[in-house]
Amino acid sequence: MKNTPFTRKHIALGAKMAEFAGYNMPISYTGINDEHAAVRKNAGVFDVSHMGEFMLKGENALDLIQRVTSNDASKITNGQAQYSCLPNEEGGIVDDLIVYCIEQNKVYMLVVNASNIEKDWNWISKYNTKNVEMHNISDKTCLLAIQGPNATKILQPLVDTDIMNLKYYTFTKGKFAGVDNVLVSATGYTGSGGVEIYFEDKDGAADKIWDAIFEIGTPQGLKPIGLGARDTLRLEMGYCLYGNDIDDTTSPLEGGLGWITKFTKDFTAKEILQKQKAEGVTRKLVGFEMIDRGIPRHDYLIKDAAGNTIGKVTSGTQAPSLGKAIGLGYVATSHAALDTEIFIDIRNTGVKAKVVKAPFS
Repeated sequence: MKNTPFTRKHIALGAKMAEFAGYNMPISYTGINDEHAAVRKNAGVFDVSHMGEFMLKGENALDLIQRVTSNDASKITNGQAQYSCLPNEEGGIVDDLIVYCIEQNKVYMLVVNASNIEKDWNWISKYNTKNVEMHNISDKTCLLAIQGPNATKILQPLVDTDIMNLKYYTFTKGKFAGVDNVLVSATGYTGSGGVEIYFEDKDGAADKIWDAIFEIGTPQGLKPIGLGARDTLRLEMGYCLYGNDIDDTTSPLEGGLGWITKFTKDFTAKEILQKQKAEGVTRKLVGFEMIDRGIPRHDYLIKDAAGNTIGKVTSGTQAPSLGKAIGLGYVATSHAALDTEIFIDIRNTGVKAKVVKAPFS
């Protein structure tokens, strides 16, 4: 297993550790419910240094991004970021990612899922026919997500730029806790606000930044948060997790990602996805909440009232903020309308649920 520059910090704090995407990662410290509440109500720090980062440079950098991603990256300018996905040649999803515009038309950073770093690198390289300069900086890049309604207020004294008024999906670069060239981005996967910070671990930068964050934040209730709460937080928002809710076999249109699929440009599988949009998809990713008692889990079958299988669960949990069980799953389009009654097969019993709109409430 690989370590991040913060692994020994997690162990010293008594984190419950486990393997995730080849890394030794903290799953929880004081408990998922406690950590979940800390982020929703105040602020918490996630080590997400296992994520992948690629730099794309040169006069054809934007052209390459446009050809391999579904969203329209020409719309973002310096200091803006964009959520997107890499469609495969059959219309499935290689990965979802964030595109950062460092210098318009010339320099971009792509942030990809940890488990897909090699796969994504090979996929993008395959289409790099115009000599775009590509650098995989994943191993030397640290990433901390400081999330929650009070995150930017707590961190502001450590930064030499105004991060409290940073618009969603924009970023700034500057000094952070005395460390140069730190990218602070108003992004994150919790739905509770906050920032993510990217920096290179050189000259002890990782320790310096971690220690500064907790020195200023601990008296204000800032807590370290594990991947367990990261999952419950994103699920309450209805955010997709690659490998669960979207993968190589699911199309962006089936997965509710039509909003990041722009047909105003040419990209991989454009024709397939255009046809899907015109004809309609046969299944859709929906959010649902349990009516009867039971917790839905990944791969549980979803059935109709007559007991016919109409889909399956991709993610499910007991939602800490909501006090009820929720999930995401693909169902036949005929059963995807809001308030449709569905049944989750839990230990051979159909447990009643209904289709609801995400974010869950």
